[in-house]
This record gives sequence, C-alpha cells and structure tokens, in this order.
Amino acid sequence: MFLGIDLGTSEVKLLLLDAQQRIVATTGEALTLQRPQPLHSEQHPADWWQATDTALQRLAAAQPAAMAAVQAIGLSGQMHGAVLLDAADQVLRPAILWNDGRSGAECAALQAAEPRLQAITGNLAMPGFTAPKLAWVRSHEPALFDQVRRVLLPKDWLRLQLTGEHASDMSDASGTLWLDVGQRCWSPEMLATCGLDTGHMPALVEGTAVAGRLLPALAARWGLPPGTPPL
Repeated sequence: MFLGIDLGTSEVKLLLLDAQQRIVATTGEALTLQRPQPLHSEQHPADWWQATDTALQRLAAAQPAAMAAVQAIGLSGQMHGAVLLDAADQVLRPAILWNDGRSGAECAALQAAEPRLQAITGNLAMPGFTAPKLAWVRSHEPALFDQVRRVLLPKDWLRLQLTGEHASDMSDASGTLWLDVGQRCWSPEMLATCGLDTGHMPALVEGTAVAGRLLPALAARWGLPPGTPPL
C-alpha cells in the first residue's frame, strides 16, 4: 500500500494506492487564499498542516487496515511559493504563493544583476518564481528579511513537519530561479542576487530518492506502520 499527499493551492488531497496501482481511497481538505493587496496571494503554512492532519485522521478512521500497510509516502505540491523560516524553523510571515504577482520590478532587477540568469536557471525571471518573491521581501520588509535563515517551498515545508528534514527535489528547485540546472546544484550567483547563500537552502535530492522518514509520533497518530514509511 502507498500513500500520496498533494499540497495543492485549493486543497490538500490524499490518495491510497495498492501494489497494483488501484485506488483504495481518496480524501481532501479545502484551503483558502488570502489576498491582502492587489496582486498578492498568500496562505498560512499552519493551515496546510491543519488540513493535512485532518485529512489523514479521516483516512485513518476510514481505512485503518490500508493505512497500517503503507510502505512509502509520495509527496507532491504547489511549486514556487516562499516559506520563510527563522533560526528555530518558525514561520516568519504568510507564504507568498506561485500565483502572486507583486514582484514584477524585482524580476527586471534580478535580470540586470545577473545577465546569465537564463543560462544558469533555464528560465526567464517571472513573478511566479521564488527568487523575485525574496527580492521583494528584502526590499519591502527588510527587518523581517534579516531574520530569514531558511527558505522552503510549500511542499518542502510540509516535508519538514512530517520528517524534520530540510530537503527539496530537483524538479521543484528548478522553479525557484536559484538552481543551476546544468550542474544540478544551488547557484551561488543567483542566490547572491537575493541576498542569500547556500546555507539558506535545503538539501537537494532526486525526485525518486528517499528524502526523509515520517516522525514516529506522527506514524502512531495516523495509524501508519511503526517503521515510519519513507517519503
């Protein structure tokens, strides 16, 4: 049995599959957007966690035998968002989402600061990506920016809650404008354009690699095997 968790923009969705890839059960929990100003789109990471926990408890109640047989967990989710953490891994502000459009001016500034941007990242600078969001925070919320010690994508923040690990896969990382796609590593040059360095970034793993193991207390809470299935 395999468990899929998808952190979407409008819903956290869960899927149980058997070894023959047949759907055993699905469930979900709705999410809402906050738009405090024009072009802004934000969510509170705490709401992602509450929705995930609620949906997993519902699935555990409906499918206890299937949950107890889970061998591994697959994690997917919305890309490009910015979750800003302090030195204690506490969230500093609502996450700025992929569909936030506030950072148009920052995109032009990033391109001017690093003319090799497209060659390094394989992308054009657009407000949907993560780097311009951090450039915006640096410019408009400097006191908060000074507290940032780690930047995670939404899915990667959820992984942190599930496993205690700071990690990101290459596919999601390629949508930040900080990944050197040719070298498959974080680009010091691109990070520097936002006032960051590799110490602010999670470890990089391939999409098929194990990126952590579910914390034992959570496995017990949701009726998953004591061996804490890998993500």
